[in-house]
Amino acid sequence: MSGPIPINFDPGSLIALNVIMACMMFGVSLTLRVDDFRRVLVAPVAPGVGMVAQFLLLPSLTCLVTWLLNIDAELALGMILVAACPGGVFSNVLTWMARGSVAVSVSMSAISSLAATVLTPLNFALYGYLNPNTRELLTAISLDPLNILILVVLVLAIPMLLGMWAGSRFPRFAERSERPLRTIAIAVFLGFVGIAFGNNVELFTSRFHTFFWLVVIHNLLALSLGYVLARLTRLPDADKRAVTLEIGIQNSGLGLVILFTFFPEAGSMMLITAFWGVWHLVSGLTVALFWSRKAIVPAQEGA
Repeated sequence: MSGPIPINFDPGSLIALNVIMACMMFGVSLTLRVDDFRRVLVAPVAPGVGMVAQFLLLPSLTCLVTWLLNIDAELALGMILVAACPGGVFSNVLTWMARGSVAVSVSMSAISSLAATVLTPLNFALYGYLNPNTRELLTAISLDPLNILILVVLVLAIPMLLGMWAGSRFPRFAERSERPLRTIAIAVFLGFVGIAFGNNVELFTSRFHTFFWLVVIHNLLALSLGYVLARLTRLPDADKRAVTLEIGIQNSGLGLVILFTFFPEAGSMMLITAFWGVWHLVSGLTVALFWSRKAIVPAQEGA
C-alpha cells in the first residue's frame, strides 16, 4: 500500500465547500413537493429499482471489483466513497434532456438524498471494512460514522427541507430562481474543483494515469448497472433513462465535503472523487444527448 499523497488545500475553503453543497441542495429542492415522496408510494417500482442499484448493488460491486483487481487502498476507498454517495443534483436536468421521466428522477433524488443521511456513512464504513485491502486504511483514518452522519444531515437533509419549505411558501420565487440557483451552484462547484486542481496541477498530472481509467470504468459500471437493472425489471423507456442517469450521476461533491472535513491527507481519494465530479457530467451529457435524439418507446412496446 502506498503512503498518503499530500494535497494542497486551504482548510479555510472547507466552509465555502460546505456552503456550496448546501446551496446546490437548496436550489434543487425548491421545486420538490411532498407529492414527490407520495409518488414513490403510488408507483414504487422505478424509484425502488434505483434505490437498490444506488445503495446496495453499486457499493457492493465497487467493493468486490476493487478487491479482486487489488486496486491501491486509497484509490479503492475513494471509489467506495463515491459509490456510497446518493445521486448527483445534475441528474434531473440530464434526465429532462434525455426525454426521460423527470418525475421519477426527482422522486429518486429526493428519496436518495434523505436515505443518504444514514446509508452513505453506513455503506462507506461497511464496504471499506469488507474490502481487506482498504480495511487497514479505514481503521487508520479513525472513521466515525456518526460525525459523517451529522455532516450529511447538515449539507443534504436540512438544505433540502428548507428548499422544499421555501418553494411551497414562495412559489414564484421558486419558479424564477430554481434554475439560476442550480446553474450558479454547479458552476461555482466546478470552479472550486478547477481551483483545487490548479493548486495541485503537478500532483494531478503525475497521478493522472492512476485514477483516470478507474473513474471512467467505475462510471461506466454505474451507468450500465442502472440501465441493465431497469431493463431486467421491464421499466418503461422513460423510467429506464431516468434510473440509468440517476445511478450514473453520483453526488461526488458530498464525497469531497466528507474528505476535506475528515480525511484531508487522503490525496488519492480526493483525486478520484474530484475527477468523478467532472467526468460524470461529461458521460452523463453524452448519454443524455444520445437519448435526446431517440424517441421514447411506448410503455406497451418497451415492456
